[in-house]
Amino acid sequence: MQDITLQILLLLFAAAFFAGFVDSIAGGGGLVTVPAMLLAGIPPLQTLGTNKVQSICGAASATIAYARQGHVQLREQLPMALMAVIGGMLGAMLATIMPSYVLRVILPFLLIAIALYFAIKPNLGDIEKHRRMSAGLFGVTLVPLIGFYDGAFGPGTGSFLMLAFVTLAGFGLLKATAHTKLLNFGSNLGSLIVFIFSGAILWKVGLTMGLGQFLGAQLGSRLAMRIGAKLIKPLLVVVCIAFAVKLLADPSHPVRIWLGLLDQSL
Repeated sequence: MQDITLQILLLLFAAAFFAGFVDSIAGGGGLVTVPAMLLAGIPPLQTLGTNKVQSICGAASATIAYARQGHVQLREQLPMALMAVIGGMLGAMLATIMPSYVLRVILPFLLIAIALYFAIKPNLGDIEKHRRMSAGLFGVTLVPLIGFYDGAFGPGTGSFLMLAFVTLAGFGLLKATAHTKLLNFGSNLGSLIVFIFSGAILWKVGLTMGLGQFLGAQLGSRLAMRIGAKLIKPLLVVVCIAFAVKLLADPSHPVRIWLGLLDQSL
């Protein structure tokens, strides 16, 4: 590909800043950054690898902000973060043999279901509720599984982590958001290690966007801590629905292809 111009770099920086802001509150930053890089002419493999560079900057920024205010205890959650790292590494290594078309089919409907859950479920706030799964079991099952998904595919990881923390770990929305960012950092780190060795990273683009992600995540996390569930819940619903619509709007999406085949057969 041709060299990225300064103008394109500035546009990618702006996209990353906005993505970092949204992602630090409700997840879904990849909804902004991946299409932006593809539109800039970056090949798909380099887009995935470079996206991990800037994503890890945003996740680190939000994690630091939440940790400073005591919403996540880094030392206590280190084992869980390490499980996310392992999951992310395995997912990235096995990405080439994953049945990605199956994930592409079910992902929009999973995101719509998550959005409906957070939109309809009453009494979702920042107050913690009864835990349905022990911390140890949660850490050795769901965390590496979602980390594996993040390394292999990626979209919707934050939404899945939020749902798991709220429904199974009994976290309030703000605490769930803080812990989601920590585990996002772990799974991003694991997959980034694999992409570094594969040589699929454009460092100039990744570091420029990483700065944008870092700054955007600082702003978003501080706003989330100030407003809490009143901001997190509606933004999470909007991001999930927007992500689902975007995926289904892709002409190459399997569901649209199947529907097109059905239309031709009628």
